[in-house]
Parts: sequence; structure tokens; C-alpha cells
Amino acid sequence: MRSSITTLTAVGIAMTMASAGTAASAKTAAQNADLIPREALLGNPTKSQGRISPDGKWLSWLAPKDGVMNVWVAPAADPADARAVTDDAKRGINSHMWTPDSLFILTQQDKGGDENFHVYATDIANGATIDLTPAAEGVRAVIQNVSRERPGVVLIGMNDRDPQLFDLYEVNYSNGEKRLVAENPGFGGWVVDHQNRARLGMISQPGGGADYFLVEPDGTQGEKFMSVGTDDFFNTQPFAFSKDGERLYLGDSRNRNTSALAYIDLTTGTQTTLGEHENADVSDVMFHPTTYEPLAYAVNYKKEDWTALSDDVAGDLEFLKSRFKGQINLASATDDNRKWVVVDDAAEQPGTYMLYDRDTKSLTEMFTTRPELADAPLQPMHPLVIKARDGLELVSYLTLPPGSDPDGDGRPDEAVPTLLWVHGGPWARDGYGYDTVHQWMANRGYAVLSVNYRGSTGFGKDHVNRAIGEWSGAMHDDLIDAVDWAIEEGIAQADKVAIGGGSYGGYATLVGVTFTPDKFACGVDIVGPSNLITLMESFPPYWRPILEGTFYRHIGDPADAEARADLVARSPLTHVDKIKVPLLIGQGGNDPRVTKIESDQISDAMQAKGLPVTYINYPDEGHGFQEPANRLSFFAAMEGFLGQCLGGRVEPIGDDFDGSSAEVIAGAEYVEGLAEAVSSD
Repeated sequence: MRSSITTLTAVGIAMTMASAGTAASAKTAAQNADLIPREALLGNPTKSQGRISPDGKWLSWLAPKDGVMNVWVAPAADPADARAVTDDAKRGINSHMWTPDSLFILTQQDKGGDENFHVYATDIANGATIDLTPAAEGVRAVIQNVSRERPGVVLIGMNDRDPQLFDLYEVNYSNGEKRLVAENPGFGGWVVDHQNRARLGMISQPGGGADYFLVEPDGTQGEKFMSVGTDDFFNTQPFAFSKDGERLYLGDSRNRNTSALAYIDLTTGTQTTLGEHENADVSDVMFHPTTYEPLAYAVNYKKEDWTALSDDVAGDLEFLKSRFKGQINLASATDDNRKWVVVDDAAEQPGTYMLYDRDTKSLTEMFTTRPELADAPLQPMHPLVIKARDGLELVSYLTLPPGSDPDGDGRPDEAVPTLLWVHGGPWARDGYGYDTVHQWMANRGYAVLSVNYRGSTGFGKDHVNRAIGEWSGAMHDDLIDAVDWAIEEGIAQADKVAIGGGSYGGYATLVGVTFTPDKFACGVDIVGPSNLITLMESFPPYWRPILEGTFYRHIGDPADAEARADLVARSPLTHVDKIKVPLLIGQGGNDPRVTKIESDQISDAMQAKGLPVTYINYPDEGHGFQEPANRLSFFAAMEGFLGQCLGGRVEPIGDDFDGSSAEVIAGAEYVEGLAEAVSSD
């Protein structure tokens, strides 16, 4: 029911009659809105990830080259004179950064989604690219630091000596020569300064929490610097050192709930708080490119908002707020900090990248990531707070189908089919802004609801820690409470609610169709764990140093007999015989986090019981779908699957499986057009 009271006067009756007509017309409007092509929503963006070089002479971005995402570079004075400097022909590049001398681009790439990344350097003058981390199969490399104080080199962590531990190397990015900086004595993570010196090492403690130790000049472990208790593990972490190395900036939730921006004076040991918010953690910090002083911090409760710490940028942030439709995203800056690349992040438009000149207070549009959506019927996203049954406040986001909410109050004139879309992690969060799934599914006729259930990060340590021991328990109750709220508010049709998501969202989907089989009409599980024991026993070795403070504390240690029994009870695979509704599964065959066995197990168990399951595996993907053909094919199947389950609009699968590696292991017959698409591929 809607939370409103209708006064039964002549005026009230007239309003009621009018609203009935509006409901019918709203449904028609939703059906008649332009159907946005899947390719426009889910294919490669036209451009993305805009950057400016530190010297201000170059602009860069990611864009397709022969259908594959690569890095493009153009003179800042002539952006039209752009050229691709990388030549990836397979998976595509999804991130890039400039070296401090503005001569090279650094990228990372794995093989088929296995997350064993290599670091590459590309000379923008001639496009020559070298692998900075050639190593044996199974070695993972991560960029630890790039600093103007150490020109010509990048600091890289590699687990080439011990698969659980990352040693630190300085690698010359022009010729690949490397030098060992520190051999890891047992740290789960490093904190380095701007001179690429390892200053702190983190060691996870039994039962949760972590200690940070000083690192001696030879890389060995020194005395303890600070302790982070079990309750603060997810909310307290170092950000960066000051330029002189005498202050450590960090997010700190110790002796408080939300994580504040603070710094510790390493000489005196005193701590000073710079910024905080009672409802949310500090989510981002803007540091000066060369002085490394913090200039502003962001807090994201319902939306992200910036607060200046320096008068030097206060006027700039106010100017951008006055000009932007959505949130401010600060993407990069020149060394002199006079030019910024900023993103206007609004729900009703794909990200718009702009070059901001601080001297002239002027904005020049660089590009919009998906210009083909400029006239598409994109819908507003409504931030809201839903109360769980125990009173916990759950920041959530709702998007409604076009035409269903003529007065814009965030409530459709009549209830509509609904998709509960659950974020992964679980130590992550949903937020405001342009969201592909929300826009896509709303365009197909569904309300889309995303909930920051307990365990989500960003809302203080109490919100995170209320999830301990609650996998398939109160964490799932939060999702059910949100669905019940949507039904009571007249948003969702009770018999047409689907649940879906990736990673933990996939687990939540499996919990939804097993533990609460009467609540959902169907489920979409993308790389979700079905068995908590096999999940944790298959984690990659480099996760081992932090498992105590994460999965073992929040769910249980499979080596403990009592905890192991509880893990079995919380696993959807144990309750597969309770499933009553169709399930669609998507899996990456190379996923190192949630391995293929998780999807195999639940699919096999459902088939054995004659339950409707459609299972699509991608042997060249990992924890999600990066290659465009794979992405489009799975989401084409998902759209058809939900159309049959919820009755929304469907763009036919057509040739969306062409060029994909999709293996339909089970249930092609449950999605209209899927068998034909696979057979013709």
C-alpha cells in the first residue's frame, strides 16, 4: 500500500478517478517508450576513462580499436588528432595511467580473466609496448606506486618467489630492467612512501584485525606501529604519506563508527582528524599532485559530496557543483594542478568527461561515454532509506520504468514487475549515478531496486560488522525487508519480483531461491558461490594472508569442525531441493575467486532434480565478463530469461552470441531463442 491518505471529498474522488486513468496511460507510456538497443547500453563505450598528462600536453582515453578497447592519445591542443597507442586485440584494456614524465602509458592485463596481471608500459611516441613483469605462469603483478620523486621507474609487487607474498621491485618502464627493493618477510600488504620506500607492513591477526609494523631499511620487520582491531578491519587503512614522509594520512574508524580522514605525526605519534561524517565513511581524498597535501575529501551517504580542506580548491568545487547535473568525479590533474579532468556523474546520462581550467573557471567537454544514449529515455535514480526489521537503515536506490511515475515522486502509479539487483563483495556498496543495469532493466519495464544490506561498506564499521555470522541470515533478511517494503509501497508486484547479481550478489540470488523460495519469481546468478566450503578452500594463495580478518571472521573457518557444519548449513547447495523457480547462471571458466565448481555444483544438482536451470559458461572469462561479445551474449540471454519470468519487453537475442565463447551447458530450452542463437554461432 502507498503511504498516503485519500480524503473522500468530491475533489478527492475526482483525483482518484484521474489517477486511475493516469495509471493506465503510464503503463502504455512505459510500453511505448523507445526500446534502447542492448548494444548501446552494454557494448563498448565510445570513449571512457579520460585523463590528462602530468605536463598538460596530452589527453588520453580508452576507446575501441577494431572493436577492442585500447588507449588513445591526442594533443591537448587538438583532441581530434587522436591515435591508438596500444594494440590489444583480445580482451581489451580496462584501465590506464600516465607516468610522471608524460612519456609512457602504464596498463595491466591478465589472461582470460585469471587475474594474474602483467604490467605493460607503452611509449606514446611510437606505440612500442613492453611487458615489465614477464614471469612464469601463475605469477601476479600489481602496481604499488608511481612517483614523481622516483622518475623513470614504477614500483611493482610480484608474488614470483612465494605465491602468497608480494616482493617489491622497481622496474624501469623504458627498458624493463628491475631491481629488488624489498623481499616480503610475511606481510599481507605494504604501505610505501613517495620515495618508493616500504615504510609499513600489514599482518592479519588470528580472529581478525591487523597490525602494522615499521619496515627496516633492509625490508625486514621492525617494531609495531599501530594495531587495527577486528571491528575496524574494513574501515581503517592508510592512504598515503606526506611528501617528507613524516605524516601518514589514513581513514580511521578506531574509537568511532565511521571512518574519518586523519593523519598521524610519525615523530610525536599524535593523530589529527581532518574530515568526518556521522553517517558515512570518507570515500575519497584529493591530494595535490606534487606537494601531496590533502586538498579535499568526499563522503558518500546517499550521494557523494566533496568538502574542501584548502581555500585553494573551495571555489572550484562550488563552481563544479553549480554546473554539474550529478556528482563530481575527479579523474586526473596536471602537475601544476591548474587543469583537471572531471566527470559529471548523473543517473540520467552516461558519464560526461570535461576539461576544467581552474584559472579561467571554464569547462570544455571532452566526451560523453555513450553519446548514442543522448536522446534515450533514461530514468532518474531515487536514493532512499529503507528500515530493516531490526531498525537498521539501508541506503538504497530505485529506478522506475519510463512513464510509470508521471509526478516523479519515486512511486509508480501502479505496481510493476521488479528486479532486486544485489551488489557483490559483500564488502562494497551501491551508489548513485549512471547505472547500466538500472537503465537497461527500467527500459524493459521493470523497477530496479539495489540495497546496501548489512555488510556493505561506506556506512561505518557497525554496518559492516552487523553482518558477522549473517550470511544467509540477517544479510538476506535485509533484502527481503526491502522487497516487502517495495510491495507495501505499491512499487513491486508481489508475484513478479526477480533477484539477481554477481559474486556475493550471485550468492544472494542462490540464497533467495533456496532459503526464501516463495519470494522470487526467478533468479540470475553471475559467478556466485553455491558452497561456502569449496569457495574458501579454492581462494588463490595471495588471499591467504587476509582471510582471518575477512571470510573466516564473517562466515567461519572451514578448518574448524563446528564452523564447517555452519558453512554447510549456510550454503545454497545444501537446500537445492527447495528451489521452485527458474535460475539463470553465468560463469567465467578462469574465475580465481569463485571457481567454476560453484556453478557446476548448483547446476548439476538442479538438473538431477529436474529443476529449470540455464547455465552458460565462458571459458575465456574470469570474475565477470570483459569481452564485448561475451558480455552481450549473456545479457541477451538474461533479458530473454527475465522477459519470460516477469513479462517485460525483450529485444530478440538475434546474433548477440556471434563471436562469443559461450558454452550453454544446460537449459537452452528455457530461454526463447537461445538454442537457435547457440546453434547458429
